[in-house]
Amino acid sequence: MVRWRSGTVLAVRRSWRGAVELDVGVDGAPLRALAYPALVGTPAPGDRVLLNVGALVMGLGTGGYALVVAIPDRLPADPEADGSTRDGGHLVKARYTPLQAILLGVDEEASPHRAVMEAAESLDGMPVVTADLHSALPAILAGVHAARPAAKVAYVMTDGGALPAWFSRTLDGLRDHLAGTVTTGQSFGGDLEASTVHTGLLAARHVLGADVAIVAQGPGNLGTGTPWGFSGVALGEAVNAVAVLGGHPIGSLRISDADGRDRHRGVSHHSLTAYGKVALTRTDLIVPGGLDPHLAAVVEAALAPLAARHHLIHVSTDGLDEALRSCPVPLSTMGRKLDQDHAYFLAAAAAGRHAASLLP
Repeated sequence: MVRWRSGTVLAVRRSWRGAVELDVGVDGAPLRALAYPALVGTPAPGDRVLLNVGALVMGLGTGGYALVVAIPDRLPADPEADGSTRDGGHLVKARYTPLQAILLGVDEEASPHRAVMEAAESLDGMPVVTADLHSALPAILAGVHAARPAAKVAYVMTDGGALPAWFSRTLDGLRDHLAGTVTTGQSFGGDLEASTVHTGLLAARHVLGADVAIVAQGPGNLGTGTPWGFSGVALGEAVNAVAVLGGHPIGSLRISDADGRDRHRGVSHHSLTAYGKVALTRTDLIVPGGLDPHLAAVVEAALAPLAARHHLIHVSTDGLDEALRSCPVPLSTMGRKLDQDHAYFLAAAAAGRHAASLLP
């Protein structure tokens, strides 16, 4: 369950929107730790902190931090006293955990967007790109903006990975390039909070004014190596939500010739299951051009069984390499950079390009 430690803050390292990285001394050794000031307050050198060190001890890649649970000798003031516009709501996320957060939902009575959300019924055909991993977000965005630089793109974050949006340095770097972030389900920390993917999509369209939305989980990914045991199964449910709300679903395929695991080479089994078995509506599945001929043949063979239930759309990738190299944040998936897993990022950018092509 939880591996607890108590330590002392030695130094404050880098910070980004919503998160602070620390060096914490525990039993005479420094640990790398992360704190979310909105939850626990702002740590300073000399503070005693309580830590959850489970992910760090287990060597989990994305979650390789000790996480600050509390600064017990210097608790922050109650949120009602700080004038935050995020307070006054009743939307509870990370529910019934010791760090449950009570937030203002975009459609609650106290929300300034209540009237808009009450009237919102449709996405009005808005293109919505769904992706398995958070690392696809900047590449999809690059593909959209390569074709339509002025397009307003919103990110709808699901709760399959990290719950706090603040964990993502990618999101911090994309702030000036996104219309905003809507955190849905148990995830929190976006510009808007929504209880479901459905309300998150409606908020992206009608509150943020998005032309295109991207749906993906936060950083991290739960996977057990079994056919159904991975968080990306929710992709298929997101496709269904887009269709129910009158949007245009577009599937960004997880394609790789660099992943060391056979189940993720060619087209990942995550994409094949989510789009091939869970999604109940026809979706534009984007097949990128410009792949190595052998990889292209493997991809076509893997996707052939899906052709009866989805639109397989081949999209040129001419010029997308330049767009990816101009991305405002570093590109990385499972520790692999752009040139180490070029096909993965190219596939995501092609999905973004297709979404842009559907705009009036």
